[in-house]
Amino acid sequence: MRKIAIYGKGGIGKSTTTQNTVAGLAEMGKKVMVVGCDPKADSTRLLLGGLHQETVLDTLRNEGEDVELEDIRKPGYRNTICVESGGPEPGVGCAGRGIITSINLLEQLGAYAPKEALDYVFYDVLGDVVCGGFAMPIREGKAEEIYIVCSGEMMAMYAANNISKGIVKFAEGGTVRLGGIICNSRKVDNELAMMDAFAKKLGTQLIHFVPRDNMVQKAEINRKTVIEFDPAHVQAEEYRQLARKIDGNKMLVVPKPMTTEELESLLIEYGIAN
Repeated sequence: MRKIAIYGKGGIGKSTTTQNTVAGLAEMGKKVMVVGCDPKADSTRLLLGGLHQETVLDTLRNEGEDVELEDIRKPGYRNTICVESGGPEPGVGCAGRGIITSINLLEQLGAYAPKEALDYVFYDVLGDVVCGGFAMPIREGKAEEIYIVCSGEMMAMYAANNISKGIVKFAEGGTVRLGGIICNSRKVDNELAMMDAFAKKLGTQLIHFVPRDNMVQKAEINRKTVIEFDPAHVQAEEYRQLARKIDGNKMLVVPKPMTTEELESLLIEYGIAN
């Protein structure tokens, strides 16, 4: 079982990328569990056809501690297993606690047991690795393989570099490694070349460049992944390629984060700051 976490700047498209990639893996016959680690609880919406899923924290609040595994997970597209951690009431408590509570409960209830025959577990995580809760998947070895969703925008790259610093810290005493950068294109000038150079500077790979296409939004409005909504569309094939690349990936590294000056120099080199 491969344990993967998807990180990246808020709003960069982590949930969309994760769900479309998982759809590609499921189409390949892989058994995948997705654990949404965002208090908005939207990490599995496309796999569930827009169905609202009661979160782990809501289930515990409503039913107490006596819950069963099927109370906190639902079957999604092609038998994917969907879990949403949830979060506290707005303005009350640490949102990261939902992640800690959910993963611990899933372990206690046997969600990761060999009999479940999982090929993959995906954690769709908020980009804030400063908070201990959001860092839990990498801090405690729950996820061993990290992919960072990025774009050619300065703040997205800045966040990706910061996440790499977090991976370095937790890699020292554990098995967590960076599997690569996924570029979710925003059509920035020289974006492909810059993302490739950025990945190499970090000591990793640009595992896939996902072009921007309105089909993604159209599928989301229809509450589906692109692969389910329009399987013959060119964008569906992009996500299939990403799924295949992750499935075959052997390049797992401890990244080499850049200094702020190095990052700014890269942006200038590729014309973003001109």
